[in-house]
Amino acid sequence: MSTSVQPPSPVVSESEKVSESELRNRYSNDDEKIGVETTVSSADGDEALRLVGKERTAQFSEEYNRKLRRKLDFLIPPLCAAVYFTQFLDKTSLNYASIMGLPITGQNYNLVSMAFYLGFLFWEFPTVYLSQKTRVAKYLGVNIVIWGAVLMLHSVGTSFGAFFALRFLLGMCESCVAPILILIISMFYKKDEQATRISWFYVMNGLTQVFGGFVAYGISFNDGHLLAPYKIIYILLGGLAIIVGIAVLIWMPDSPVLARFLTEEERIAALERVRDDQGGTENKNLKMNQVKEALTDVRTWLIVLTTLMTSIPNGGISNFSNIIIKSFGYTSKQTLILSTPGGLVAASMTLFCGWYSDKKKERMIPIVIALIPTIVGSAVYLVGTFGSALSTVYAWNASNTSGHTKKSTVNALTLFSFSIGNIIGTEIFQPKDAPDYIPGKIAIMILLTVQLFICFLLRYIHIRMNKTKMRLLEEEKARRGWTDEDVQRERERHAFLDLTDKQNIYFMMNAASMTAQTSNVRVSSPSAHHPRLGLVNPPGQR
Repeated sequence: MSTSVQPPSPVVSESEKVSESELRNRYSNDDEKIGVETTVSSADGDEALRLVGKERTAQFSEEYNRKLRRKLDFLIPPLCAAVYFTQFLDKTSLNYASIMGLPITGQNYNLVSMAFYLGFLFWEFPTVYLSQKTRVAKYLGVNIVIWGAVLMLHSVGTSFGAFFALRFLLGMCESCVAPILILIISMFYKKDEQATRISWFYVMNGLTQVFGGFVAYGISFNDGHLLAPYKIIYILLGGLAIIVGIAVLIWMPDSPVLARFLTEEERIAALERVRDDQGGTENKNLKMNQVKEALTDVRTWLIVLTTLMTSIPNGGISNFSNIIIKSFGYTSKQTLILSTPGGLVAASMTLFCGWYSDKKKERMIPIVIALIPTIVGSAVYLVGTFGSALSTVYAWNASNTSGHTKKSTVNALTLFSFSIGNIIGTEIFQPKDAPDYIPGKIAIMILLTVQLFICFLLRYIHIRMNKTKMRLLEEEKARRGWTDEDVQRERERHAFLDLTDKQNIYFMMNAASMTAQTSNVRVSSPSAHHPRLGLVNPPGQR
C-alpha cells in the first residue's frame, strides 16, 4: 500500500501557477510546460493537466482515498439524486394531472405528452455542447431554476396550445440533466464505482413514483373550490425544482479541479484516483475528430438502438400507466395508490443492477436482468424493472467512452434516441385499444426482446476489443523491451491527454471476461501505447 507522507509537490513552476478563477476561465498558452519533461498543448489536453500534470507526482494511501471517496459521496450523489428526483417528478407530473381534473384529454393529451420529448429532441445537441463550453454544474442549476418556473406556469394554462408550448419548454430545459450528471460522476469516480453512484440517483425514478403517488393521493382530497388539484401539483413541484436548482448552483462542483469543497491536496488526490481509468475529466474545446469517431463507432449506434428499445415502452408507461390502471374500474384515488408498488420494484432493481454492474465490472448483463421481468410481466401487468436498463446504459457511457467531446456526443445521441423513443411511446397506447391495450403490451414485449440480443452483441464487441488491446500491449512491450515501470509511467502520462477510447490503448472496456487481466494491468500486464493508436512519447524517446 502506498502512503501519503506529505502534500504533493507542484507540477508546474512558480511562474506558471494560475489562480482558481484563471483555471475556470483560461485554457490558453499552448506552449506552457505541463509536467516535468513534456510539453503538450493545453487546448488538446484535459483540464486536469493544470493541476497534476502528465506524470504522477503524489501517492495516496488506500485509507486516504477511502476517506476522500466518502467525502465525495456525502455531496455529489445526494445532489445528483435531488436533481433526478425533481426531474422525474416534473416530467411525469402530467401523468398525475391526467386524473386530477386536467382540461386536456383524448388525442390532445397524447400530443401534449409528446411535446415534452419534442423539446427534449430539439435541444439535446445544443444543450450538451453549451454545457461543454460553460461550467457544467452552473449550467445545470440555471436550467433547473428555469424549468421550475415553467412548471409552475402550467397552473395558469387552460388551452391545448398553452400546455403544448409549456411542455415543449420543459423538455428543452430538462434535456441537459442526464448528460451532465453522467459526466460529473465519470469525472469524480473510478470505473468500478460509477454504476453504483449512477444507480443512487437513477433510483429516484422509482422512488418518485411512490412519493408522487402518495402526494397526488393527498391532494386529490381537495375539493378544487379554491384551486384545482392538478394546479396544486404543478405549483408544488415547480417550487421544489427551483429550490433544488439553487442548491445545485451553490454546492455542485463543476470538476475535480474546481471543487471548492475539497482542499488542494484532495483535488489532486481525486484526479490521481481516476488517472488509471484513462477516462479524463474535462476539456472545453469541441474536437470534430472526436465527433466523427463517435458517429462512425458501431458501438455508439448499438447504444442508440438499445436506448430506443427501452424508451418506447417508457414513453407509454410513464404517461399512461395511471390511465390504464384506472380503466380497470378503479377510482382516481385508488389508482394513485396502486401505482406506487411499481416504483418500489423499479427502485430495488436499479440499486441491484448498479451494485452488480460495478461488482462484476459488467454493463450489459444487468440490462438483461432488468428486461426479463418486464418482458414476462407485460403480458399480465406492466412491471417497471425495465427502467433500470437505462441506468446501466448511462454507466456504460461513463465507463466505456473516453475523450470529452466523444463522451458528450455519445451522451447527446443517447438522450436524443431517448426522446425519439418516448415520442413514439406516447402513441403505443391508443384510446381505441382500452381497456386492455393489447397492441401496446405486445409492442413492449417485442421491443425488449430485441434489446436482449443487442446487449449480448455489445458485450461480445467489448470482449473482442479488450483482447485485441491486450495482445497489442504485450507485443509492444516485447518489441521495445519496456519494463513494467516504463509502461506504467507511460500509461499515467496518457491519462489526461483527452484521447478517445479508440486512440488510447490503455483504455479498457468493462467486460467481465477481461476483469482479471485488466484490473491487474499495472503489475502483471503493464500496458504500452501502440503507435497506431496514438502513442505520444514512448519511454526513452522523450
